[in-house]
Amino acid sequence: MTARTEASSPVSGSVVLITGGARGMGALYARRAVAAGARAVALWDIDAEAATALAQDLSRSGTDVRPYRVDVSQLADIRTAAASVRADLGSPDILINNAGIVRGAPFWEHDPVRDIEATLRINALAAMWLTRELLPDMMADASRPKRILNIASAAGTLANPNMSVYAASKWAMIGWSDSLRLELAKDGHRHIAVTTYCPSYVSTGMFEGARGPLLTPIMTPQQATRAAWNGMLRGTPIVLRPWTVKLAMAARGVLPTRAWDLVADKVFGVYSSMDHFTGRAGEPRL
Repeated sequence: MTARTEASSPVSGSVVLITGGARGMGALYARRAVAAGARAVALWDIDAEAATALAQDLSRSGTDVRPYRVDVSQLADIRTAAASVRADLGSPDILINNAGIVRGAPFWEHDPVRDIEATLRINALAAMWLTRELLPDMMADASRPKRILNIASAAGTLANPNMSVYAASKWAMIGWSDSLRLELAKDGHRHIAVTTYCPSYVSTGMFEGARGPLLTPIMTPQQATRAAWNGMLRGTPIVLRPWTVKLAMAARGVLPTRAWDLVADKVFGVYSSMDHFTGRAGEPRL
């Protein structure tokens, strides 16, 4: 990033809130926020110990980085933690809705609460709840640019066996996120830019055992966060990575469904990409 870009960055002097911020891509976003001159960073995570350790490390730079133990699947937790952030640091200027979980199995093997409800709460509802909590302050303050980065997934653009509930949560994220972008623009709040990020598989451990489809490499967390971060800075509406995600969307839109099923399965290997999925033990967060 050039000096000119850094100086004009919406991050400089801002308050940044990151969900799922204790490790993986969330931690990388936090490091980028500190490096870009954020005034303060709020790390939300269900793992209080990891969030505290990262906050202590990043605070050595002089940035006010604070950990918050938050279960984003609970609206009451979100409201309480949002009030704490406003009291401690001020209203966030940049929101990164990064927290997520993945359950990879045939739909009929999903537990209704532990898998289905939890996935929809964490991957879709949490981002909506938190954004609704913070948006009034963002809308009222046009003195500086505001950013909302919503981490969706390529899984939200194409159906895929063994990803039914995860895909549903990310389809919801994409539809809501891009609609919100349009609503804000239509109502004149052009100082707020909403970016929806749709990456394919990322090697965070969440998708352990998954295989990238044809011509689709599994991205490193560094590659994935760089693309999302740069898109957020520019206010790019939708960021798709790698390029094959856009290719697959185009092919799916042109081909008849049965023809696409054949191409996706036999040519690109999309439909077998989750056959050997194991995932990370416990409750993985993006």
